[in-house]
Amino acid sequence: MKNSRGLIALLVFAFAVWSQPLQAKQARVFRFEADTVRVLRNPLNGWVMYLNRNWDSDFWEKSGYDAMKTSEGTTVRVSDYASTAYLRTSWASLEPEEGHYAWRDPQSRIWRLFRSLRERNMRIALRIVVDGRDQGQNTPIYVIDAGAEYYTSENGRHKSPYPDDPVFQQKYAKFLRALAEDFNDPDKVDFIDAFGLGKWGESHAMIYKDPANKVAVFDWITSLYSETFTRVPLVIHYHRVLADSNRDSWGEVSPDTERLLDMAIGKGYCLRHDAFGMTDYYQTWEKEFARKWNFRLPILMEGGWITAAHHRYWIDSSGNYRQGHSEDVRRGEFEASREAHVNTMDFRINDEVTSWFSQAFDLVKRFVAEGGYRLYPSEVRVPERVRSNGRTRVRSCWNNIGWGYCPTNLPQWNQCYKVAFALLDKDLKPAYVFTDYDTDLSTWLKGRPAVYETSIDLDGVVRGSYTWAVGLVDTRKEKTIGLDMAVDDSLLTADKWLRLGRVEVE
Repeated sequence: MKNSRGLIALLVFAFAVWSQPLQAKQARVFRFEADTVRVLRNPLNGWVMYLNRNWDSDFWEKSGYDAMKTSEGTTVRVSDYASTAYLRTSWASLEPEEGHYAWRDPQSRIWRLFRSLRERNMRIALRIVVDGRDQGQNTPIYVIDAGAEYYTSENGRHKSPYPDDPVFQQKYAKFLRALAEDFNDPDKVDFIDAFGLGKWGESHAMIYKDPANKVAVFDWITSLYSETFTRVPLVIHYHRVLADSNRDSWGEVSPDTERLLDMAIGKGYCLRHDAFGMTDYYQTWEKEFARKWNFRLPILMEGGWITAAHHRYWIDSSGNYRQGHSEDVRRGEFEASREAHVNTMDFRINDEVTSWFSQAFDLVKRFVAEGGYRLYPSEVRVPERVRSNGRTRVRSCWNNIGWGYCPTNLPQWNQCYKVAFALLDKDLKPAYVFTDYDTDLSTWLKGRPAVYETSIDLDGVVRGSYTWAVGLVDTRKEKTIGLDMAVDDSLLTADKWLRLGRVEVE
């Protein structure tokens, strides 16, 4: 009896040891350093390159964008440093005649532009301008011919519809729904600058038939965009006189501004400002509004000063900009962007682009290294032996070395990016993927490592030898990698999984 009790005890002990999570018996820890050099083409992150409606196929060579000299003496391609191309264009260029959508016409300039961007692995961002006061006929003439009431530019040549005109609203809604049929696609589009009314499409100096319609127009257009672009992030300009009829485009903060911004944010909008680096146009209110939403909404930056044209940037009240020194403005924009924790910065036009590379290339590289979000696992612990149809646990520690954040909390993304582990086959292709749906990348902030213990169910896993791997997957795409990690790319598979160690499934 005594011997049988001892045998039973021994068997119970052996079973307990065998049934415990296998990494407790034999596990391996992998540690990684952050890569701060490689350009990560992640959404709502990094440098944004601007293009205009007059783009043509010789643009890259003619503008020097494919042979840009840097302050380090090297020659680079601008598009190799940008994740997204931002097109500020007009409604008329996209729909010159009613129902003729230029982006669907292979003979059109805009179709060729979008093809060129796809070839360069760049996403698109759009602002569609309606008001033509300072630019040209931005609204298709068919809208005016259909009876939309309008105002004109100073020379009387360019006609812009009142935003509270019902004919304009009906025609614009039809156009926007057609656009969304092709561009409500996060694989193609990074974000939509989703207002487009007012001077330059910047949402200020509005002209209404009746100024009392301001809030109603704002509600209409933000509802229209949020209902048609459901999968692509939308942005609104946090301007102090947002949607206001103040003809100076400036002044004290309008009493309606924060209410309107809250209305847009409630519909899924995030934030953008078009005057970074302009001390007198990016003041305390703008800074405090950005601070209020830091790490809850991404902030997209545009520099304000045009340094080689009509802007007298050296009169900026900061006193930091010397005449003839565009690099001073670039540094001012960089510091303002860092203070606001922006996710994106801009390569805009002409001297703005040239001076970033030829006079401030160190800042271009610093934003790659420090700006937006830059995610990587500093440590991963995985078992070397596991049981088929059993369970195991994996431990990982994640870091964000960027000053911004990964906005998985946006409704258009709906937490689609998650930490996942994979068992790779002999060809380093994922045979099995295990997603940790409890991970929230929007909470990963600089200096605050996120640690996870992930339980993995090995039910149905065929016995054999595999390679552990880890990655940030897009759950909308059958668990394929969605975000590039800031690790040495030589450690990544062709599918961008980060390889770990071998594991035997028994």
